[in-house]
Formats: sequence, structure tokens, C-alpha cells
Amino acid sequence: MNAVVAAAPDNYPQPRNEGATILSVISRAAADPNCDIEKMERLMQMHERIQERQAAADFAADLAEMQDALPSIGERGKAAGRYTYALWEDINTAIKPILKRFGFALSFRTDFADGIAVTGVLSHKSGHREETTIKLPADPSGNKNAVQAVASSVSYGKRYAAGALLNLTSHGEDDDAFATAETEEKRAEREKARKWVEVADGVKAHDVYKAKKAEVLADYGGNASNLPPSVRAAFNRAFNATRPKD
Repeated sequence: MNAVVAAAPDNYPQPRNEGATILSVISRAAADPNCDIEKMERLMQMHERIQERQAAADFAADLAEMQDALPSIGERGKAAGRYTYALWEDINTAIKPILKRFGFALSFRTDFADGIAVTGVLSHKSGHREETTIKLPADPSGNKNAVQAVASSVSYGKRYAAGALLNLTSHGEDDDAFATAETEEKRAEREKARKWVEVADGVKAHDVYKAKKAEVLADYGGNASNLPPSVRAAFNRAFNATRPKD
């Protein structure tokens, strides 16, 4: 994931490709009839650890990049006049397209063996995942029947788990401060970055990559260090996908 790095060595150091190195060693070992099984197993375990470490790093990087894109959710739910809260359907509608854009998916598991347990699982395209579990009693408030009491607790569990995994925030429906907090400048910068990510993801040929790389660098002052992380990662992907094979 280092297209801009490779194309602009003065701005970024070249990364180590541990996974490719280990694969090369494994390939040579597999071709050696004298290589014992124990050594092959140790090499494969090393390769798996490297892959897991890289997947975790990719997960963390994309999660950090996604934080600015996650919205504050309006609190349309009311709990017997005591407090307001964001409805799960509002949260789900708001976050699903953002999760998809950054390569995440959110799913849930429920367990009713001992009370109600809701587990949120945040999965990433790299293969890494994180999860959190909340255990709840059934919620009979408001004269709910038994089925409604369970459904209410499951919905609460989803709200809690999603909020914990994604660091979500919410606000009152009549709170205009959240509508105006984000400046026009920030919105414009985010939209510009989004468009450049789309451009990079649409690149299919290396000569096109080079032309678009020159354009994006010019748009950000001619310095690769000015590129937002999402744009830099997208052009890195384009480089790796289109670079001539040896």
C-alpha cells in the first residue's frame, strides 16, 4: 500500500514487505526436498503472524480515518419522558454507507441462554475484527409484553455495542449546534478527499495512475505529505494494482 511512497521517495521511506519475504522463503523451502516438516510449519506460523499483524494495523488505520466521517446521531427515541436516545434504525441508516466506504461491516450475535447477551462484531476487509458484548435483562418498561421486552433489550444492545466499537455520539433533535459545528472548509476538504479516493479507485492502467498522481499532488500543494491518509492509501492501492510486473 505504498504507491505515493514509491513514486515520491523523497517524501516517504520505502516500507518492508515482510509477508512477501516470508513467502519467498517458504517457496524456496518447499522446493528443497531436504527441508523438514517442522521447519515448514514454523515458517507458515511466522507468515500467519505477519498477516495478522498487518491486518490489525490496516484495521486501526482505517478506523482512525473513518472517525471524522461518522456523524452525530439525532436522539428521536424517548424513554418514558426521562431521557432521549438515538434509535437503532437511525444509527444503522447513518453508519452503513460510511462503514462500507472504509471497508468495514458491523454484525451482531445474540445469546439468550443466561439473560440477553448482544455481541457486536466490527469486521474489516483485511480480515481483522473486534467485538464487544453487553448482557442485559429483558426490558418490561412501558407495559411491554414478553416478546417486546426482549426485542427492546436487543435493540438497546445493538445501540450500545455499535457505540462502543465506533465511538459514536448522539445529540438532541432540537440541538442546532451540531448542524453548524462543522465548518464549510472542513466539509469541502472532506469532499475533495472523497473525490480523489474515487479517482484513484477507478485507475486501471499505470500510465493513468502516474497522470492522476501528478494531478493530486498538484492539488495538495505539490507535497505528498499534504495528502489526507485516505487519499494516500487509495493511490497506494492504485500503484500496487497497476505497476508493471517484473
